[in-house]
Amino acid sequence: MQAHLGDQLVIESTTSGATRRDGEIVGLHHEDGTPPYDVRWSDTNEVTLVFPGPDAHVNHLESASPSTAPRAAHDGPADAERAPSSDAVGPGDIGRRVRAERQRRGLSREETARRARMSPGYLAYLEEYPADPTRAVLINLADALGTTATALRGGGVDLPPGQGQALPHPRLSDLDVDECRGLLSTHGVGRVAVTAPDGRPAVVPVNYEVVGDTIAFRTAPESLLAAAVGTEVAFEVDHVDEPLSQGWSVLAVGTASVVTEDGAVRRLTERAHTTPWSGGARDMWVSIRAESLTGRRITPAEE
Repeated sequence: MQAHLGDQLVIESTTSGATRRDGEIVGLHHEDGTPPYDVRWSDTNEVTLVFPGPDAHVNHLESASPSTAPRAAHDGPADAERAPSSDAVGPGDIGRRVRAERQRRGLSREETARRARMSPGYLAYLEEYPADPTRAVLINLADALGTTATALRGGGVDLPPGQGQALPHPRLSDLDVDECRGLLSTHGVGRVAVTAPDGRPAVVPVNYEVVGDTIAFRTAPESLLAAAVGTEVAFEVDHVDEPLSQGWSVLAVGTASVVTEDGAVRRLTERAHTTPWSGGARDMWVSIRAESLTGRRITPAEE
């Protein structure tokens, strides 16, 4: 019997009335994948050392397709890989970090899987679908990639972005207007650069909405942003992909105006994706119609 991390161990006793038991293999004690195994049982979520007998067999994750493998291998509540939902697109953050570290070190998927003592099919699933792998899987992957499980999980996300290692061969490219509009329309948090009444520059983060060619946000009538109404302001939104050392930014420049029409205010309020994070009474909608829209993106030179 041979197994990889993430495979399912099934015990089906021939004893009449015996209960079938299964669990995820979360630890190997031999590099060739032979017993014993550390198994996290689906019925108790406990991990025990198991020496499989003749009534046990292994379901290999790579024997199923990516869309069915997680469900076939993990029917219980164990904190293993969760099957991607029907609307899931692309890998999760852990998978992207694993792939980025692997590629940065010039390792193939097969070599990484061998070092981590798991099947290439299992590693392919982790890299290609949103997943929440077990601690044992992360530890083995981190060891194979020369990093830490904490780093693969995103430890340090509270630090200012941009402290990671730069790409060996970055490419800085300009975004066209359509690309800028598409990135703006993802909504979220942007920054408004204004000139304060005392003449000093200031930058204020805001939750924003996009309606057509207009950027809108809420503020308080007595705020710094309200004082900037009628003047030219800059609005910036960006995204830094720390694990992949790449990102983009979009800059819109235009005149700030107050939204006064009742119907427009009502529509903005009803369609808002969130309330202002800063709290308080912020019922004044300010809009910016972009007169200039530019952006840039950093990607690997080979892309």
